[in-house]
Amino acid sequence: MSTHTEQGQKVTTLTLRHMKTTGEKIASLTAYDAAFARVLDQAGCDFILVGDSVGMVVQGHATTIPVTVDEIIYHTKMVARGVARALIMADMPFMSYHTVDDCLHNAARLMKEGGAEMIKLEWGALQIDMVARLTECGIPVCAHLGLTPQAIHKMGAYRVQGREDATAKKMKDDALALEAAGADVLLLECVPMDLAAEITRAARVPVIGIGAGPAVDGQILVLYDILDIAPGKRTRFSRNYMHDRDSIHAAIETFVGEVKRGEFPTAEYAFS
Repeated sequence: MSTHTEQGQKVTTLTLRHMKTTGEKIASLTAYDAAFARVLDQAGCDFILVGDSVGMVVQGHATTIPVTVDEIIYHTKMVARGVARALIMADMPFMSYHTVDDCLHNAARLMKEGGAEMIKLEWGALQIDMVARLTECGIPVCAHLGLTPQAIHKMGAYRVQGREDATAKKMKDDALALEAAGADVLLLECVPMDLAAEITRAARVPVIGIGAGPAVDGQILVLYDILDIAPGKRTRFSRNYMHDRDSIHAAIETFVGEVKRGEFPTAEYAFS
């Protein structure tokens, strides 16, 4: 269990940076309401993401694209009511940050109305300027690279990103550019584990993986996936933690413990 969990300290951006420095793994899950947020907080999650995955696992959409800013604010408010320790991160929904002005306006709403303590945006050509401006305004940022679900119609399929030399180099360059612009956390989704390890070694800020192998600074999964209640086929990089567990709390504690001890993910849940 995390030393910060034992001390009951509120997790901040400084906490996450300290954990990277000391080598303590960061454990995170998504949540969309107060009840689950409370369980995740008590189980030792270091941050909780109010993800636009709510569109798929709660609302029943085929993609994350229909999710609105108002909906993320609504769910972030609920999560905030259930959290005492974990940092609260909220997704910027599709097309809510296509200009710097819109990005600032909607990020401010997520923090002021929703109670978010960090916002997450998916990487695109304009995001370096946006990250720099958000940083200037005192808004903590997580930059999401690799598989970016909001671009699913452009990509055409959910698939591993960064296997080709050129795309791998661009992803590493982008990660370091986003860090230089002020990103507090980098999140890599569906990235080959060797590339994720290389980016993690090069970055000074924490690197969180979802389908990015074991060498990153921390792991995040969608809560409904690890509880085996998400619709459709479970992703390769996720695991059913309800198997042989007698409660949701036990399943979440097991996930957190395995991340902290470096037992999850194994190569079975990663990409080469």
